[in-house]
Amino acid sequence: QVHLVESGGGLVQPGGSLRLSCVASRSILDYTIGWFRQVPGKEREGLSRLSVSDGNTYYADSVKGRFFASRDYAENTVYLQMHNLQPEDTATYYCKQVGFGSWGQGTQVTVST
Repeated sequence: QVHLVESGGGLVQPGGSLRLSCVASRSILDYTIGWFRQVPGKEREGLSRLSVSDGNTYYADSVKGRFFASRDYAENTVYLQMHNLQPEDTATYYCKQVGFGSWGQGTQVTVST
């Protein structure tokens, strides 16, 4: 089972950008990696899926056109580039192999003035 660690969160002003990283403990070439977020008291929301082998992506309507997933084979890393962040994007962000594995610690993104 692959171990994934998220990083890159922080405090950003509305309209700003952040890039999150999801570093895997080993090759994830055959995996589909999803990005998710959760606000306390609410259900976890799926944001995107990336097929690492061919780069195919899917995005939820809430982030389509603003968030972009990508991968770096050599670094066993998947990224989530986030643009035009808004206060409603404030959440803890997670990455996980779609359909498998367990949730990590996540990385906190706060959008505020």
